[in-house]
Amino acid sequence: MRKFLIVLGVLFIGCTNVFAAKIPDMVKSYILEKVPQADIRFDGVIIFPDNTIYLPLYPSLFSDIKELKIKESYPANQDLKQEPDVIIFNNDFVLLKVLSDGEGHRTVLHMVNPPLQVRTGLLPQDMLVPSGLIIPENIKGIIGNLKIDTKREDMIRVENEDSYESFLTETEPDIPQTLISQLKNKILFVTTNYSKNIQVVEPAKASPSYSLAQKSIPVDVKAVESGKFLLVTTYDRPFVDIISVADSRFIKQINLTSNPEEILIDEANQKAYITSPTASTIFVIDIKTMSLVQKIKINGYCENLLLAEDKLFYVDKLKNEIWSIELKNQYELKDIGKFPNVSALAFKNDKLFITSRTKSRIAVIDYTTLGLINEFTTVNKPIAMLLFENTLYILGAQNNIIQKFNTKLDCAEGYIELGTEGFSSGFHRIENSEFAIVTDLKNNKYSIIDLSKGKLLKTYSLNVPIKDIIITNKVKLFD
Repeated sequence: MRKFLIVLGVLFIGCTNVFAAKIPDMVKSYILEKVPQADIRFDGVIIFPDNTIYLPLYPSLFSDIKELKIKESYPANQDLKQEPDVIIFNNDFVLLKVLSDGEGHRTVLHMVNPPLQVRTGLLPQDMLVPSGLIIPENIKGIIGNLKIDTKREDMIRVENEDSYESFLTETEPDIPQTLISQLKNKILFVTTNYSKNIQVVEPAKASPSYSLAQKSIPVDVKAVESGKFLLVTTYDRPFVDIISVADSRFIKQINLTSNPEEILIDEANQKAYITSPTASTIFVIDIKTMSLVQKIKINGYCENLLLAEDKLFYVDKLKNEIWSIELKNQYELKDIGKFPNVSALAFKNDKLFITSRTKSRIAVIDYTTLGLINEFTTVNKPIAMLLFENTLYILGAQNNIIQKFNTKLDCAEGYIELGTEGFSSGFHRIENSEFAIVTDLKNNKYSIIDLSKGKLLKTYSLNVPIKDIIITNKVKLFD
């Protein structure tokens, strides 16, 4: 085994247009003090817990103030909690409430004589406009160069009865299944190898409620911002698509110049790492602004991306070589060595665990010395690993079984029998929880695992072919 250190070529994206509309800190603090659960979206739109939407109007020049207060409201003398139609702050920043015109369109308050702050304010020029928004004629100046489409052409929701997908018409009626408490207030996004669409499924239901139409078959899907948005990569397209779950819309497309594949979310630092194997590049997306901020040039055709302890690991698929990127050490690239048919990586306490799918073996490598610490036989055809505290869970595809390995004592501690009698295909942590999901590609089933107790909780069946499943928090849908 050899050790080779090289400094990565890291390109920072610093000269592009700023996409995010930054709400002034004083205004942001005021909103969150009055309505703590308000969501100040990356484009400046403000969404209250009851789905009330406010659009920000930026003044050409902010008034100099010491303390932010509401200067004027419509109706008069209302505070933020009462959700007035228009709010004018004493620094001339304005919030316009999105209203319904009773004919299926969205609009803002029509005022016969709009205040100066409203007439001269400007909407964020990269704002993701609520679908069907119509601006009153006497304040059309607030639009600037912002494109407002009053049609619903950007809506991607497809109802089951309108779907052209043959596998939906062939499914059996919904199967009665008991909902476990761990899946309450959750939603499932299911991808298949047979459709461009992402199927949206309620937990314990076998049939999708509806689907989200895509431009190509998805490669990877990840949920961010507590399920409010989906990041999607698709085959033969050099883009990351961003979907707003609440209103089933494409809201942004990030051009990456080469085809992206895997998506890995760094929740702590609000980043998404996205591989482009053909370009030997890992792209970095800032989730707060939904913009490309960095390109990391690497060696080889990268897959099996893993983030652990400020290190980014990947496998060069063409050479069976493992590399790490030390994110806080000037992006130093470290050659871990070559291993046959690597299917998964895990890292803890300076030890790298490497599975060989064909040999059903796991090698344990000392990250500092690159020496072999241990090697042991594991489940047949190991395809995924997941670390929880001191337990390494190893998923075997062939026998639908999970081995539990104690990383502190370096010993096996039993198995979890899935009993799906199919072919296990994936193993993912459910965000911000002690639970994980295991998918079965052959029998269209998914199992919920309690990682803290090391046991199977429940297995569910779906009426659609499963490639992958994302489980995240249910988001309240816009009307």
